[in-house]
Amino acid sequence: MKKVGIVMGSDSDLPIVSKAINTLRAFEVPFEVHVYSAHRTPAQAAEFAQNAEANGFGVLIAAAGMAAHLAGALAAQTTLPVIGIPCKSNTLDGIDALLSTVQMPSGIPVATVAIDGAANAALLSIEILALSDPALSAKLKEKRVKDAAAVLEKDRAILDRL
Repeated sequence: MKKVGIVMGSDSDLPIVSKAINTLRAFEVPFEVHVYSAHRTPAQAAEFAQNAEANGFGVLIAAAGMAAHLAGALAAQTTLPVIGIPCKSNTLDGIDALLSTVQMPSGIPVATVAIDGAANAALLSIEILALSDPALSAKLKEKRVKDAAAVLEKDRAILDRL
């Protein structure tokens, strides 16, 4: 199975990224986590992205706040799918990071999830990997069934209570 590469712009993003890590672990998807900055360590970030496919990665996730150029900087260096997680900060509640992540020029796409949407970034990466992995696809389908059952149980509980 291909790995998922998770890159944070700062170790302060770890509380957000941990939701992606937990989701990948639950699906038994291998991953690596790194801290590379689009602005402070651009050479290392570029090298990681340039070698990601050869190093067994199938998808990259990039988490960054404020200027949030990390996802785009990685996407410019690889043809692997890149998923951006815009991180909330004290400035503009993460709207700046969302816009920086989602507004990519034509030819360099970045899939973007909600502000602090690390769990969905992991699930999207799992969906991408599941295209060539039937066992992983089955796990995703099983999760959807369980999630639906949990909602229906909450519906029954509300009906009983009211």
